[in-house]
Amino acid sequence: MAMNTQAIQIGIDVAKEELVIYRQDLDQVDSLPNTLPSIRRWLKTLPEHAALAVEATGTYHMPLTEQAHRAGHSVFVIDGYQLKHYRESVRARAKTDPCDARLLARYLAREGDDLRAWTPPPKAYRTLQSLLRRRSKLIQARVALQQSLGQEPSLKAPLKRLVAQINRIDQLIQKRMHQAVRQAGLTEQVARCEAVEGIGPLSACALVMAFLRGDFRNSDAFVAFLGLDVRVRDSGKQVQRRRLSKRGDPEIRRLLHNAAMAARRHPYWANVYQRYRDRGLKTTQALVILARKLARIAFALMKNQTTYQEKAKQACGTT
Repeated sequence: MAMNTQAIQIGIDVAKEELVIYRQDLDQVDSLPNTLPSIRRWLKTLPEHAALAVEATGTYHMPLTEQAHRAGHSVFVIDGYQLKHYRESVRARAKTDPCDARLLARYLAREGDDLRAWTPPPKAYRTLQSLLRRRSKLIQARVALQQSLGQEPSLKAPLKRLVAQINRIDQLIQKRMHQAVRQAGLTEQVARCEAVEGIGPLSACALVMAFLRGDFRNSDAFVAFLGLDVRVRDSGKQVQRRRLSKRGDPEIRRLLHNAAMAARRHPYWANVYQRYRDRGLKTTQALVILARKLARIAFALMKNQTTYQEKAKQACGTT
């Protein structure tokens, strides 16, 4: 849903403790505590159907976006990476909270017709996303501890006990994920994804979670949401190196990369992988292509509610 051009446009810079708000119609900057009571009181002062541009900040912006959406306003969550480059493009000389609030309102006014309003994700999406992100932090901590302390002989025994405890927490998180899948009635969707070579339980949950977030027109849109689409920057005869957009959830991309490495051990995918290597692609490039193909197949299975079959391997589509 595009922005209503007649709506009052508001830019909001979000921090853990405070919201800095710029109302374009009043050319006025205010601030309020980032708490539910203050947010609700402030929303009651707004005209109906206002348009709010909010910078994505982990979880600190969520109370505001949820309450504003519930109050009938259009909320546009702006990626910090996009805002940074927009700031540079308009040659903003300062970066302060009020400046960012003004910049968000300006971005909304100029680009609003091409933005999609935020909508609340399903409960299962939030639960799975939270669990996946917490597991990611847990695994990162485990790896860091093993690398840092593993070479110290006097610490090997306590490190082993600590890693065992971390592994038990990991198992509890995965158990909670499976419970969330069952409670949301997504068991069949996860099974569809798991049937594809290389896609394990965690990767399947991540793909189902991503599929829940939007009504994707096709697999290209799904791949772009995952951040696995290729960014092209060519000019004249100059062809620059292709890079991934990486705009999606990094944990999903990591799991899909692992899935691609696992799929490479199966005969069919080993042949696909080797063909790309023979064309001169590097290992990581070939694995990214495999990950993208796995994502496309999973999307088709979930979209069409079908079971993975041998012929689906031949229908990977373009990379």
